[in-house]
Amino acid sequence: MSASVEEIPVLVFTRAPVPGRTKTQLIPAVGAEDACRIHKAMVRHAMMVACAADCGSVIIHGAPDASHVFLRKLAVDYGCALTSQQGIDRGDRLQEALGRALECFGGAIVIGTDCPEMTVQDIRQAADSLRSGRDAVLGPAHDGGYVLIGMRRAEPQVFQGIEWGTDQVLAQTRSRFEALGWSWDELESRQDLDTPEDWEILRESYPWLSPAALALNE
Repeated sequence: MSASVEEIPVLVFTRAPVPGRTKTQLIPAVGAEDACRIHKAMVRHAMMVACAADCGSVIIHGAPDASHVFLRKLAVDYGCALTSQQGIDRGDRLQEALGRALECFGGAIVIGTDCPEMTVQDIRQAADSLRSGRDAVLGPAHDGGYVLIGMRRAEPQVFQGIEWGTDQVLAQTRSRFEALGWSWDELESRQDLDTPEDWEILRESYPWLSPAALALNE
């Protein structure tokens, strides 16, 4: 990355892979072990995309903490920092992570690991929006949430009172931006992989999510 380009770190939010506790909505369709394998494959995809975007440092934020061997190996494999998510709920954790990053940088991006459709260009476009002076950027999800959020200022109001895990997350976040008088950009909407219905939509499109590929990458 050129030193003349403002660095925008990418914070990768993910959970440790534990069969029976990971991607639980997929378990009825594929079983606990394959649900965990799918999660691992999507985490690796998110890391590959974040690193290839070359917008700035990539930092893994693990839950419930950073101790799991998979997360530690991921950090080594990709040459990235690893830390634990801090906070009671998702809003607290996002605010804490972004607040910490924005103490050092003029903008920061958070991505999750549930979106096999996310691309390098998505992250680069988000970083460019922040560099251009936009206060924030959102990557909408088809289910009414978002797969990416970027901000130039740490503002707790953005994450307060959000109905996490519902189809209102995106709309409520837009409302917070409007109340703050912020300008923001939105990326192309993407499909998350959470439910058996999502699995039916996505599995044929991504060969790295096939049973053979999942078993090979174990």
